[in-house]
Amino acid sequence: MSTKAASGASAWVDPDDAPPLDDAFFEAAEVREGARLVRPGRPKLDQPKLQVTLRLDRDLVDHFRSGGPGWQTRLNERLRQAVKADGPRR
Repeated sequence: MSTKAASGASAWVDPDDAPPLDDAFFEAAEVREGARLVRPGRPKLDQPKLQVTLRLDRDLVDHFRSGGPGWQTRLNERLRQAVKADGPRR
């Protein structure tokens, strides 16, 4: 009686042949909590900024934009200074 010839290579892989688990491996890995994929990014703020639409005079916007990147943050700081100078509301 003849025996069946092996077909193809063995499916067994020696664990010593596995690539090392270096920092690059973990940086590319997906992080999951149960079935939910956790996306990396900024942590959520305690008091997130609120997006609003308002109309300002062009010269005011041009003034802050002329300072380069961060003009919205600078405008926010100036508004905060004005609110503090105005004092508490009754």
